[in-house]
Amino acid sequence: MPEMYFRVRWPDGEIQRCYSPSTVIADYFEPGAVYSVADFVARSRQALGIASARVRARYGVACAAAADQLIEIETTAAAFTGQPEAPVTVEALLPASGSRR
Repeated sequence: MPEMYFRVRWPDGEIQRCYSPSTVIADYFEPGAVYSVADFVARSRQALGIASARVRARYGVACAAAADQLIEIETTAAAFTGQPEAPVTVEALLPASGSRR
């Protein structure tokens, strides 16, 4: 499966590199786009759920890394409870082979 990373900047300026086991993430996020925390989390849930299902269809087991990534996103987002409209910027979508940054 073609893995991808997506680099995001949270409302507090923290940068997080996120993992997807599938390029489906590119259907949900656009580089340079700004999403509210609530929208970013909802899009992440949907995209990572689809990515994990694609892994399951191919290998017979869901992707634990996608589930772990979603937990990280939800944990980070929890710091912005009460600020659901705070901005999350998707800085880049990166193929796994070129994702060192």
